[in-house]
Amino acid sequence: MLHVFIGYDPRQPVAYNVLHFSLMRRASRPVAITPLVIQQLPLKRTGLTPFTFSRFLVPHLCNFEGRALFLDLDMLVQGDIAELFDMADDNAVMVVKSASRFEWASVMLFNCAHLDNRKLTPEFVETAEGLHGINWTDKIGSLPPEWNHLVMYDPPKPAKLVHYTAGMPCYPETKDLGYAAEWMAEFKQATQIAPWAMLMGSSIHAKPVLERFERAKGQPKPPA
Repeated sequence: MLHVFIGYDPRQPVAYNVLHFSLMRRASRPVAITPLVIQQLPLKRTGLTPFTFSRFLVPHLCNFEGRALFLDLDMLVQGDIAELFDMADDNAVMVVKSASRFEWASVMLFNCAHLDNRKLTPEFVETAEGLHGINWTDKIGSLPPEWNHLVMYDPPKPAKLVHYTAGMPCYPETKDLGYAAEWMAEFKQATQIAPWAMLMGSSIHAKPVLERFERAKGQPKPPA
C-alpha cells in the first residue's frame, strides 16, 4: 500500500478532488490517500494555508513507520505515483532539489522510520523554524525534476507532477500560465457521471424505480 498525504484547504476543495482523482487513476498499485484536515490533527499552527505546517506531521501520523508521500493541494499527477516510492533510499526525506528551497517541502517522500524524522512531533512542529528548508535533517535525497514542475517558474517541459504554485488554472488570473488544458481535462473527468441507466439498468432496483418514474411523469403539475 502506498501512503499519500495531501494538504487540505476548505477554500478550494475542487483542487483536492482533482489531485486525488489524478493520483488514483494513474497508480499501478493500491494507494491510501489521506487529506490533512487541520481540525482533525494535533496541531493549531497554520500559515498561508491550513496545511503550511501540518505536512511535517506525516511521519508522526504514520507512527514513524514505513514510507509516505506528502503533496501540496495545487497539483496534478500525470505519472504513476508508484515510481516515486520505487526511488526511495535510506535518506530521511527525498525532495525535488531543482525547485526553490522553499518549494522543497511541497513534495516530500518520507522515510518515516528514520531517526531524524522522530524530531517531527506535534510539539516540535508547532514552534520550530526553518521547516520548509528541511532543516531538521541533513539526510536529504533527490527526486527527478519532472516530479515537481513549477508552473510559471520552470520552462515548459514534460512533467509527471504539475505544481500550480501561483494559482490553479480555474482562476482567471492564472488560466494562461501553463498546463491549464491538462488540469481542466482532469477536472472534467473527475466531475463526470455516467447515465443512471448505464449504472442501474440491469440491477434489481431498476424496475421499481422506472415504474415510480413513469407514474410521476403522468401526474399533473401543481399550480404555479
